[in-house]
Amino acid sequence: MPSPNMSHRHALSVSELNHQVRHLLEVSFLQVYVEGELSSFSRPSSGHWYFTLKDAKAQVRCAMFRGRNQSVRSIPREGDQILIRAKVSLYEGRGDYQLLVDDIEPAGLGALQRAFEELKRKLEAEGLFATARKRPIPAVPNHIGVVTSPTGAAIHDILTVLARRFPSIPVTLFPTAVQGKAAAGDIAAAIALANTQSDCDVLIVGRGGGSLEDLWPFNEEIVARAIYDSRIPVISAVGHEVDFTIADFVADLRAPTPSAAAEKASPNRQDWLDSLTRTEERLYTLLLRQLRERQQRVEQMRQRLRDPRQQLQERAQRLDELEMRLQQGITTRLQQEQRHLTQVDLRLGNQSPARRVDTANEKVIQLQQRLERVMQSRLERTGQRLQLAAQTLHVVSPLATLGRGYAIVSSDHHAVVRHHDEVAPGERIQTRLGQGTVTSVVESTAPGTGNTPP
Repeated sequence: MPSPNMSHRHALSVSELNHQVRHLLEVSFLQVYVEGELSSFSRPSSGHWYFTLKDAKAQVRCAMFRGRNQSVRSIPREGDQILIRAKVSLYEGRGDYQLLVDDIEPAGLGALQRAFEELKRKLEAEGLFATARKRPIPAVPNHIGVVTSPTGAAIHDILTVLARRFPSIPVTLFPTAVQGKAAAGDIAAAIALANTQSDCDVLIVGRGGGSLEDLWPFNEEIVARAIYDSRIPVISAVGHEVDFTIADFVADLRAPTPSAAAEKASPNRQDWLDSLTRTEERLYTLLLRQLRERQQRVEQMRQRLRDPRQQLQERAQRLDELEMRLQQGITTRLQQEQRHLTQVDLRLGNQSPARRVDTANEKVIQLQQRLERVMQSRLERTGQRLQLAAQTLHVVSPLATLGRGYAIVSSDHHAVVRHHDEVAPGERIQTRLGQGTVTSVVESTAPGTGNTPP
């Protein structure tokens, strides 16, 4: 017997309990990163992946659905150390706690990538990436500063591009290490030095390409804050076009390569020469146009000082032209009115009573034909239904039953006899057959089984 306290409480079904636990897990753990060894990997025909992630002390089931695993570059293997990004959930059918995997990558690079994402979210929340705070790069800088290694390929590429595009702009190098554990502090110190000891109005910070570990100093927080605090606009130029670092997000402008940074920081001398040439050509064209306009005005003023007789002749000719235009206009208007009158006459003919009566008669004939077809179709359908009803009535008719050898027995007072007690010996009875009637006298009666003839 249940206790009185338990009987008044609502009991959850197993499905309800698992559903609530699943909801609690998914709300409490929106996204997690988990590192471990992959085992029990399976790939059913559905395309989904199922595996176990374990370490020395514990393990957890994982599922990665087809829509997610199609973006994975290489299929993981048994024993791989991997890093996953997943949501914590519950498989309600079995009540198993599991991870729904969104991304997989090797564990080594995963630690750096995770640190990159965490710092990116932190600095973005503080507003270091805000577009509103980014400053424009001067179109024609007076002095360019470069923070990079003095022996790397980046400084060579930057100086080569600047010498080609605008060699008159002075350049100051602030040498620093760009790789290794101490590089981040050196880069931040060089940026601070450029802000205090030079008159640079744009600063290029970067290095050439490399691995994620090689570029890591530009993903350090100290470098990001040094760029953010710089009073000089900063162009980041780290690695190749596909490489993105924290410095790129904080800088006022990102260049895909050091050479591209030099192009963004300097005007093109040839463009300037071409622009000056075009300006010269436009000034020459403008002056020539103004000179011609003045000459035309002088010529027009000279022509206005003509003989009065010539003006009278021109006025007379103008009057003749107006008279001919008036006659032509009247003729055209008369033709238009004539066409309009013809159109009205046609419309009146189309709207005449006789035409409308003819149209109505045609419509009546069409409707009469449709009515005859509908009545004929309905009569045929009614006759078919009547024939079918007659066949059905004949099947259930008592006469049809009599025709199969059965008979209807009734007493003198025309009551149908169903039981042997309803008649007595010596009483007259009528027997209705399929064809005709037989009158007989009852000699005796006896009970029967009701199923088998006596």
